[in-house]
Amino acid sequence: MGMKYVFAIALVALTGCAATPTPPSAGGPPPGGSFPTGLDNTCDGERYGTLVGQDATVLERVMILGQVRVVRPGSVVTQDYRPERMNFNIGADGRIASITCG
Repeated sequence: MGMKYVFAIALVALTGCAATPTPPSAGGPPPGGSFPTGLDNTCDGERYGTLVGQDATVLERVMILGQVRVVRPGSVVTQDYRPERMNFNIGADGRIASITCG
């Protein structure tokens, strides 16, 4: 699902349906505090902090270059740490609960 999902995001973005999120204010974590204390922003996930709290379907309209993983409740994911990979953690309500690197 991962690679297909990234391809689908890129395809939709290239067809002119992409929306660029407004970057959060500088100097702190994105709204919702999705970056734990001490975690550096190696994946540039802070840039997409405005997506926290929105329905996960918003990811279909945003072009994100790089490694992306969407983690839903009950998903089985690898435990390897990749600092450049952006993880969109989806809550039980179908909204983006947090964004983490790794």
